[in-house]
Amino acid sequence: MVRFFRSGNVASRVFDRQLLSPRPGAAVNTIRQFYENLVPSYTIYDIDCPDYSFRKFTDDGKYLVAFSRNHQDLIVYRPIWLTYSCTEECDSHDLPPKAKKFDSFFKQLYSIPLASSNEYICKDFFLYMECHQFGLFATSTAQSNDSTATEGAIHGVPSIEKITFYLVRLEDGVILDEKAFCNDFINLAHSIGAYLYEDLLCIVSLRYQTIHILQIRDSGNLVEVRKIGAFCREDDELFLHSHVQSGYGGSFLPGIKQRLLSYIFRKTWNEVPDQTLRVQHLKKKFYFHFQDYVDIIIWKVSRSTDQNLAFFAVYNMETTDIVSLYQNSSEELYSLFEQFYDHFHANPQDSSHGKFISSHSNDIHALDQLRTIKNKASSSSQFVKKMMASLPYTCQSQSPSPYFDLSLFRYDEKLISAIDRHRHCTEHPIKFISVRSPNVVKFKIKPGLDSGASDSRAKRISSFLFHPFFPLALSIQQTYMQPTVVNIHFRR
Repeated sequence: MVRFFRSGNVASRVFDRQLLSPRPGAAVNTIRQFYENLVPSYTIYDIDCPDYSFRKFTDDGKYLVAFSRNHQDLIVYRPIWLTYSCTEECDSHDLPPKAKKFDSFFKQLYSIPLASSNEYICKDFFLYMECHQFGLFATSTAQSNDSTATEGAIHGVPSIEKITFYLVRLEDGVILDEKAFCNDFINLAHSIGAYLYEDLLCIVSLRYQTIHILQIRDSGNLVEVRKIGAFCREDDELFLHSHVQSGYGGSFLPGIKQRLLSYIFRKTWNEVPDQTLRVQHLKKKFYFHFQDYVDIIIWKVSRSTDQNLAFFAVYNMETTDIVSLYQNSSEELYSLFEQFYDHFHANPQDSSHGKFISSHSNDIHALDQLRTIKNKASSSSQFVKKMMASLPYTCQSQSPSPYFDLSLFRYDEKLISAIDRHRHCTEHPIKFISVRSPNVVKFKIKPGLDSGASDSRAKRISSFLFHPFFPLALSIQQTYMQPTVVNIHFRR
């Protein structure tokens, strides 16, 4: 980021903003530099709050989503700001007793039952459609590993009796539509099994190796527009049934698997121009590994990309062709990942804050950090595999908070980052250091109790929920067999 302001003083910056104009297209990044002055500098430890599982802020900052501890109810809050008055200088006073309460910062809008008695809300699954303020949630019954063999199901994949996706209007908690999958398996942890891009929702059935494409209509309806798996085109099933001989007793490979095998065959065929050597090359590179290719399963999707344990395939839904195939150690794929990271982690075009998430393809500080880690790695191929293991990226898994902007702040990414994941707790506060002034600590975030008194032998994990634009954050520490500790960090 090019430095627009000549000084770090907030008054001087306000004056500069009145006199100078940023470059075209750089207005938002310029204004974000004010966050160096507006930081969550005050912490209320162990705030008095309901015993809920807090999930995340929506990317527009309007809602805080939470679930009940029994994973039956959805609770939605609206962030408000702590207000109080005093007769003297407020900074010299302690905060009033009401500041210790959660409802001084958040107003509960509603609580609705989402799961039935034998179902549970998946607490790690939540996707948000900002343009309509729709929230997508999932419930499921218990997983069964003793699933009976079913036609079309992959052997060894567990089964869940019922998985239901709910589309909820977050403004008032009205359930607009739902979509159920029975005797299937969809990986709901961290929203891995689903990807939302604009109004299209991709859901991966691991058990039946099918990608379900659903459209979210403006009316709030979930409409299935395509299924990719056994058949790739809408009329494939009709075509096969009308042309296959009635006496044929065999079975066909799924359509998407046939597309993959065809791509590998053509690629292997074109690698050797000599006709006499081609057959031997095919035997060695294709037929020898044929069963391995047949056994490949789809594991994860991102827009139009599907992944398995060793390969990444790019699939064109319109032409039903495999466009390219990469191994997870491909230097070519890593080069694309390094240069065009934002294309792998596409954010909704209508998101007012998500498009400014810092990455190594749009921020020189993040790129330098990535290349430093790569240069320190003992094995280049192992480093590439480690980086590729996260592809395709999980949808809406990064916080758009400016405090994770690597052009503004430096912090230990082992302890905290924009990625939505639990972290191991540390006894010391997490420092956010100014990039502009490397020796200046702008603010600190400390999960857990202020005293730090805790059993060091107990396993403690923490999670952090940052508001997308307010200087406001929640740190949540969970310790085995102990109450959850919630801290609120804000600018006083």
